[in-house]
Amino acid sequence: MSVDGAVETIRLAFWVTLVVGGPLLAIGFVGGIVVSVVQVLTSMQDPAFNTVPRLLLFAGATMLLLPWMASRLLQYAETVFGSLDRY
Repeated sequence: MSVDGAVETIRLAFWVTLVVGGPLLAIGFVGGIVVSVVQVLTSMQDPAFNTVPRLLLFAGATMLLLPWMASRLLQYAETVFGSLDRY
């Protein structure tokens, strides 16, 4: 494997990781901000109030995005395994 091929494979792996994980991270970030604002407005400092809504939001988003995430990962795997003959 040439250096250019290795760099391209690693670059593609980082890109797929960002594309697949990015929406979940964004949903978790926005959900955390919303929950924190609600906590500040209601002066409620219960740790469960901070954790449970974010966990439910993250689980729901994962269930909704799972088919799309799986298809992106399968496309990446097909690309990597399809290009093994170059190495």
